[in-house]
Amino acid sequence: MPMTVDVIIPALDEAEALPLVLADLPRDLVRRVVVVDNGSSDGTPEVARRLGCVVVSEPRRGYGSACLAGLAAIAATPPPPDAVVFLDADHSDHPGELPLLLEPIARGRADLVVGSRVLGRRERGALLPQQRAGNLVAAWLLRALYRAQVTDLGPFRAIRWEGLLRLHMRDRGYGWTAEMQAKALRRGLGYAEVPVSYRRRVGRSKIAGTLGGTIGAGWKIVTTILRYSR
Repeated sequence: MPMTVDVIIPALDEAEALPLVLADLPRDLVRRVVVVDNGSSDGTPEVARRLGCVVVSEPRRGYGSACLAGLAAIAATPPPPDAVVFLDADHSDHPGELPLLLEPIARGRADLVVGSRVLGRRERGALLPQQRAGNLVAAWLLRALYRAQVTDLGPFRAIRWEGLLRLHMRDRGYGWTAEMQAKALRRGLGYAEVPVSYRRRVGRSKIAGTLGGTIGAGWKIVTTILRYSR
């Protein structure tokens, strides 16, 4: 069954990588691409506009802030989509695998589908050791608390619009992905994972590339999971 799909891409200084992401995205499956500029200084929003994207400015830094701004822009221009896809702007994900994420939703088997880098193929060095360790702990917590088959908190994900509204997402930082999965499992949304490919990002990570950023993001993810388990 055909679905209306919107894609949200949070972006901070990704002018080099963004054209690669958009070139790989199956645009025939997507109604609109919303690029949320999170305070770039390298011309990212101009690149996005030139490539046919809707550009939203969110000066408040934070991954969750950017995602919330993208959702607000979609909600303000009805009709809403059937599903929303979240995709990073650094070209680490493979946008061409979008149909893999949409299929369980289109067939009515899931409300939230997470692209699992653990189940899929990873380029050597794509996930740093600290990222692998943090992801392992977070996935174990979700499995232990919700008895769900969770292997990854990957950012490449799709969710049914109606299900997303039930989650009342709030996190403005790097607890966003964990909040979505924890709330979806707690509130009984259909959950599925599909294997996706993952490669080394273009440029240097703003979070995993620094010790302080890695520790801060890891702590936020774990505390977010525990908060919504109560």
